[in-house]
Amino acid sequence: MSKDFLETILTRHSVRHFTGEPVSGDDLKKVLKAGMSAPSAVNTQPWAFIVVTKKKLLDLLCESLSYAKMLDKAGAAVIVCGVPDKDKDYASKFWVMDCSAATENILLAVHGLGLGAVWTAVYPDEEKIKAVREILKIPSEIIPLNVIPIGVPVGDERPKDKFKKENIHREIW
Repeated sequence: MSKDFLETILTRHSVRHFTGEPVSGDDLKKVLKAGMSAPSAVNTQPWAFIVVTKKKLLDLLCESLSYAKMLDKAGAAVIVCGVPDKDKDYASKFWVMDCSAATENILLAVHGLGLGAVWTAVYPDEEKIKAVREILKIPSEIIPLNVIPIGVPVGDERPKDKFKKENIHREIW
């Protein structure tokens, strides 16, 4: 494993304070490409991504989502959605895990680009799902899993060392 890649993983952290600067289309494309590179059950890729850069929509999402107040200063947001009906055998069972893998890839890519982001949950909260669905006009067969505010970090958040030996239940090495 490359030292730089391991450093990206170990220093990734949630960013909740942004400068308000826009995020470039090129960076957003890279982030989406990273998300779509995630593994999925039998490669069904039961995801859909919505990119929001319009201030009006970011503000509406901010007003409607109690844990996403940082959207007011974000330069963009990616909404990771699941499409459970894409495949009856796998997507319907594994879409949350598959979309979570895509979300982590997005968070790592954002950090690797020198930007900041935070995962704000939508699913399984029916009120949040309804709000995001109405604001973004998402059809019923697509389920918003989360909203990821993305932006230029103000710089006050720092990574935490989350390694806890007590979470290892059996050492085998």
